[in-house]
Amino acid sequence: MNVKIVNQKDISTVIINEPKTYNSLSFKNLNDLIRVFKKLDNDNKVKVIILEGAGKGFSAGHNLKEVKNLKKKKRYQKLFNLCSKLMIQIIEGKKPVIAKVHGAAYAAGCQLVASCDLAYSTKDALFATPGVNIGLFCSTPMVAVSRKIGRKPMMKMLLTGEPIKANYAKEIGLINDCFTKSKLNIEVLKIAKKIASKSNLTIKIGKQTFYKQLEMPLRKAYSYTSKMMTLNMMAMDAKEGISAFLEKRKPVWKNK
Repeated sequence: MNVKIVNQKDISTVIINEPKTYNSLSFKNLNDLIRVFKKLDNDNKVKVIILEGAGKGFSAGHNLKEVKNLKKKKRYQKLFNLCSKLMIQIIEGKKPVIAKVHGAAYAAGCQLVASCDLAYSTKDALFATPGVNIGLFCSTPMVAVSRKIGRKPMMKMLLTGEPIKANYAKEIGLINDCFTKSKLNIEVLKIAKKIASKSNLTIKIGKQTFYKQLEMPLRKAYSYTSKMMTLNMMAMDAKEGISAFLEKRKPVWKNK
């Protein structure tokens, strides 16, 4: 399997480990990633997932040699459907996923970064939707990326295929922040530990509610989130958190 899991207490790091193809999102790697994310999402010991690529960079997207050899329409459709399944699984999953990016995140690799809940990179990292350069518009990657950044910068990335630098990716909202290579791991672990210290149940409810309400009209979103806050309020962890705050002590989460 080209996908590795490294566990550190309640934080799991998923590593796409095929540097010879720049961690391409081939059929095999997509299937491996789907299996791994499903496994971690159902593991009660895991609170946060970090995603990174081995070798020189994060991911160059689909393996173009594999894509070229597919030839049949059904095979192309199967590949893009599988890729979409991975992105949806990350978004609809219970656990927060943090992309830790170095080198390049291109095409479906950029899509993968945008699909994660949070994203951090090295200062020299590059992001692109370069499909237009080879006559293949980045239509599926734009679904994820256009939900994170504005329309004008998105269209520029799509129409020119030019990569953007990390500081600009931060400015337009594709990533949260960028750091020097020596600091990236420290900073990502810091945010992961901070999230892991919260109630599992609260994080699960909050993540799923966040993405669902984004797709709703204003009135429906308020109605839905009011119901979800009420549901959250009935949980033991909400009662414990409020009591701990009022009593000026650290909460003891039951994740119930």
